[in-house]
Amino acid sequence: MIVAHAQSSSPPAVGAKPNKKATGTASAKPKAAIKLIEIGKVTRPHGIVGEIKVAVSPDLIGLLDHIKTVYLEDAQRPAKIIRFREHQGAALLLLDGITTRNDSETLRGTRIFINEKALPPLAEGEYYARDLIGLSVVTPEGLVLGEIIEVLSTGSNDVYVIQKADKKELLLPALDSVIKDINFEKRVMTVIVPDGL
Repeated sequence: MIVAHAQSSSPPAVGAKPNKKATGTASAKPKAAIKLIEIGKVTRPHGIVGEIKVAVSPDLIGLLDHIKTVYLEDAQRPAKIIRFREHQGAALLLLDGITTRNDSETLRGTRIFINEKALPPLAEGEYYARDLIGLSVVTPEGLVLGEIIEVLSTGSNDVYVIQKADKKELLLPALDSVIKDINFEKRVMTVIVPDGL
């Protein structure tokens, strides 16, 4: 999952609400479920001591420096990170209890998650790509262009891949001159399509 950046500062998300803690003195309440975010998938074992190679978006590899626990497939399988390092564009993880190549082989294809609370806060005009996927894209006049299916990280600015009703794709740069409003409550992004697209 990548962080989508708008060139300059895009309009802030409409309807975004800060997390609020419940108040009161109720006792013995069950713990709230952990909200997990998928960050990658185990591609193969690496070496003989149990390391696993994980395909992770380049934007998220740096997060692993600060995360102590990942989840294997679901919240029922937490795994403590013993060691993390980058290798050839992927993450190499050594997890507690995985000590041999045979152990790590059993994890091939396993999806890796982190607790959503481990994600750093974003500056105004920045959004996680996962939050943009599925947004309906419309013009200011209300013409529906399609739905965001992917966010491409190009370096200078991100590019939103819009799938139109005819299944063709429209590529829109994440620039203030293009992206006019993002309303997460209504799941709608309003854009002005540049000439020539």
